[in-house]
Amino acid sequence: MEETISLRELFQTLRKRLSLIVVITVIAVMISGIVSYFIITPIYQASTQLLVNQEKSDQAALYNSNEVQTNLQLINTYNVIIKSPAILDKVAERLSKEMSVSELNGKITVQSEKDSQVVNVSVQDPDPQLAAEIANTTADVFQKEIVSIMNVDNVSILAKATVAENQAPIKPQPLLNIAIALVVGLMAGVGLAFLLEYLDNTIKNEQDIENLLGLPVLGVIATMDSTGKKNEKAGRGKHHAKVRGESLGS
Repeated sequence: MEETISLRELFQTLRKRLSLIVVITVIAVMISGIVSYFIITPIYQASTQLLVNQEKSDQAALYNSNEVQTNLQLINTYNVIIKSPAILDKVAERLSKEMSVSELNGKITVQSEKDSQVVNVSVQDPDPQLAAEIANTTADVFQKEIVSIMNVDNVSILAKATVAENQAPIKPQPLLNIAIALVVGLMAGVGLAFLLEYLDNTIKNEQDIENLLGLPVLGVIATMDSTGKKNEKAGRGKHHAKVRGESLGS
């Protein structure tokens, strides 16, 4: 029984504060949409792929398991070298841009799939053309410099970064941000509704009196608006009947 009453009070609180919940949710969605579409700068991404594989005269040797394992172990080292000043300094010089090594480092992401000899070099920038240029320049510089750094020539460019027509930015994602804002707004609205209800100490009905004082309610005074009018009309009817009886007696 107590669980039923608690659920009833829960839904009553939500219905009572429904306007507050709706307002908070709408405000959160509007703010998210405005920020996503008009304030946050769109960021584009361009990627190039490098293949780590020692060139052999014998094509069958490309599938030598020992050679593949060696290349896989080198990939972790290559991931660090790609973002090192030894590579990025030369990339900055070739780009002819006022861009420091730390700025380039923040734009470049190097990833490799597990047990794969392919290394992905991704660049994020507000300018899609510049992102592709940085990615391709980094791959080209690394391919040339790794020969002198590691004394090996086992890196080839598998795919260059390109800019697609009407390329969409990778962030922000307005629809995702709006969906998150909708959920957060609902949670905040519901939480605030229950908080206000918890802080509201006013007595609204006889059950609140029983809970507050721990005493049973002996009686309840109902509202007298409609009843008072009816009683007033009944009194007037009795008065008219008495006057009419006196007239008939006389």
